[in-house]
Amino acid sequence: MEYQINGNESDTAICSVNETTREYHDSITVNNTSIETKKCSNEKRKDFLSWDDFFMATAFLVAKRSKDPVTQVGACIVTPDKKIVGTGYNGMPIGCNDDDFPWCKNNPSKLDNKYFYVCHAEMNAVLNKNSMDVRNCTMYVALFPCNECAKIIIQAGIKEIVYMSDKYSFKPEMVAAKRMFKASGVSTRQHIPSKQHLVLDFSEINSNMTQMPSTPDKSNYN
Repeated sequence: MEYQINGNESDTAICSVNETTREYHDSITVNNTSIETKKCSNEKRKDFLSWDDFFMATAFLVAKRSKDPVTQVGACIVTPDKKIVGTGYNGMPIGCNDDDFPWCKNNPSKLDNKYFYVCHAEMNAVLNKNSMDVRNCTMYVALFPCNECAKIIIQAGIKEIVYMSDKYSFKPEMVAAKRMFKASGVSTRQHIPSKQHLVLDFSEINSNMTQMPSTPDKSNYN
């Protein structure tokens, strides 16, 4: 089946449809130049991201903003109806210059240790919220929260933690966090991604244009 839409004498758009496969082929003629667009289907794309993958990927993308040379962590807060209302990454407090404060962690008893100063991703996500509150929300975060972040999460009313890694589960900070989460009714679950690698390609948005159309002749529109 073929549909034709006429504009000016030299401009037409033709859409042909294969009724069996429901595939569409567009042909556009501008100033007597034929332009074939890519084949498209009437069915939705099958390899889209799941909500869990999307929100965890958002947390990982936010982590790219972190200046920490060793560990970059991001967090993403989501409402029950799948709206992002807060993001954060680990970094220095506002007003504390990233170049003036230490990023080292080798001397835990001395003041040149980053742990005295850095705000964790979970804290920043809660403080950066763009809603009145984050009660009953879910937080997606790369690493299981520590005890200090657990206190903030609980007090903020967040009800679920989705984490990627619990590699520090042996540390007292994480053991204490789990104890508080259990007592306060905050559920936790580990995210298993459907894909191990996601690639962002900024040039992809232009990949469908095989031939750029010529500039239309505007003289006929007077």
